[in-house]
This record gives sequence, structure tokens and C-alpha cells, in this order.
Amino acid sequence: MKSLSKIPHIGHCITTALWLSAFVATGVAHAETKTLYVGMNGGNMEKTFTQNVFGPFEKKHNVKIVVVPGGSSDILAKAQAARDKPQMHIMFLDDGVMYRAIGMGLCEKQNPNPNLADLRPVARIKGDMATGVTISMTGLAYNTKIYQEKGWAKPTSWMEMADPKLKGKVIFQSLSSSTFGLHGFLSFNKIQGGTDDNVEPGFKAWPTTVGPNVVEYISNSAKISEMAQTGEAALFPYTLTQTNILKSKGIPVEYVHPKEGGVVLIVAQCVVANNSEPELSQQLAEYLISADAQAKALENGSFNPTNTKVQVTGPAAEDQKRINAYLLNSRALDWDAVNKHRAVWNTRWNRTIER
Repeated sequence: MKSLSKIPHIGHCITTALWLSAFVATGVAHAETKTLYVGMNGGNMEKTFTQNVFGPFEKKHNVKIVVVPGGSSDILAKAQAARDKPQMHIMFLDDGVMYRAIGMGLCEKQNPNPNLADLRPVARIKGDMATGVTISMTGLAYNTKIYQEKGWAKPTSWMEMADPKLKGKVIFQSLSSSTFGLHGFLSFNKIQGGTDDNVEPGFKAWPTTVGPNVVEYISNSAKISEMAQTGEAALFPYTLTQTNILKSKGIPVEYVHPKEGGVVLIVAQCVVANNSEPELSQQLAEYLISADAQAKALENGSFNPTNTKVQVTGPAAEDQKRINAYLLNSRALDWDAVNKHRAVWNTRWNRTIER
């Protein structure tokens, strides 16, 4: 009896079937959609990037991007917990937290690419271990309804927080858990004669100045919206971008840039070290600092770009112009100095200020 392979018709069919099977298997492998996980703030940032920014990259690279939502401290904790087998590929963190992540060895240096040269110098962090995706500044937001009803002039200084007329009307984010709170305190500390390396003047003056006016110290800004609507919050540290988001919801607030200057706030990205898709992660990081990606974030979510080549028109252009003008009177913190002392400051704050 002949073997099947020696029967011409049967042999040809088997060969063809095997070839087709290999072709289909190869095609499936090439068509497989990979998933990248990006840790970032939820809410407006997640919505903006998911609906308006990630799409072109997903289409070009046949990849699905899934957001892992959380505040900077939460995302950092997740990255620490999974450092031996990272679950995220890129993480967005406030700049101060990003400096800590880099120090912990959680970030991989971004590969050289043309977009890096277009970034503001302050957005290239620690030799491109991280890069800024959006830049703004912390100043003050005030409740326009309360101020109008009381006949008060709008705030002009960080020291408005210490005005006795605001007793029980200031909301302050905790220094130990909020970048806004840290920025607000260090701005007050600077006015008192302190530096980013010496906060003794701020801690000494707080209990008799700003302290009596604070109705509540909050761990994050989630409660701001409710407290501004109910009239509990008359004044609090905030950014122009976040203030505009509240305004879009009908909440009576307005941003003011203190005459002493604001504090630069960058949301930065880094490629998570030892992640499962290093090449794709690097490509996504490169895309997210491109003028095209950042224009989409600005137009759809009011996220001010770090890429100096971004050009937009209409309301987004006006927002960009306003923020960039404020940035001229804003300072970047010495994060190495701050993070060196941060744990001690946190403990002291919790024991003596929020006790």
C-alpha cells in the first residue's frame, strides 16, 4: 500500500493544508492586539487621553491602551508593589512624586527621539528619565459667589489665606498627601523667609496665621467641588486647569495668580523599568510628548503642553497664552531638597498642624 504522501493528489492536499495552517497561524500572531497599561489620574485626564489622545497610536501600532486610574501616590505605590513584575508600562506622576520614583529605580530612561528637543527644558527630568506631558502652576482659586456677596475684592496674594475675614472658610489640601497642599505651604513658607530646604519659618507662623482660617484639611481635591458648591470653601490652592474644569460644571470659582508667583506643576511620564513591552512603551512615551498628541490634550482637556511646537486656535489658544504668561511668574521647586526632607515634614505636619 502506498503512503499518503506518495499519492499525488493526497500529498498535494496535505502540503497545501499545512501551508495554509502555517499562514493562518502567522497571520493571527501578527494580528494579535497587545495591551499597554498606563497609570494616571482618573476623571478628566483619563477621559481626555482615552477619547482623544491615545487613538492614533493605538491604530498605528495595533495596540489597546488601558488606563490604571489613581492619584500620583496611588500609582507610585502600585509600581513599587509590582516592581519585580511590572503591571504598568507607563506611569503619569506629579513632578515631585516622579523624582521619588526615579530615585527608587522604577523608571527607564527615555530613548533619544526628535520630540525631546521641542520640550521646555524644565520638562526634561533627570536626563530624560522622565518627561513632562503637561505643565501648569499652582495658585489660588476663590469662590466668586462668596466674595461677591461679602463685597470682598478678589485675592491677589498667598497671604489672603491668613486674612481673618476668612476664618473657617479656607480649604487646604494636606501637605503630606497633596501636591497642591505642598505648593501652598512652601509658597507661604517662602514669604515667611524660608526656602525649599528650610521650612521652619512656615511651620512656626502657620498656627497663628493661616491655621485658624482652615475649616478642613483634605487628603486630596475630590471634595473641593462639593465644598465650593455648598459655600464651605471660599479659598484654596488650585491650578488654572482644575479651576476651569469646576467652572465648566457651573461651580462659582475663579483662578488668581498670586503676586508673589505660582509654583510650576508638571505631570510627567516615565517608562516603567523592566516592563513586558519595552519597545512599544518607548514609542508611546515618544508619541505623548509630540506636538500632535499634546495639541489634542490641550484642545479636548485644557492640558497645557510642554512641547513648544504645539499650535492651536480658538479658546484653547487663549488658555495656552494665559497659562504661559503665568508660568513666567512661577517657580520650579528644588525637588531634590524637598524629597530629602519630605518624610520628616509629613510627620511634623500630621502631628502639629492637622492634629
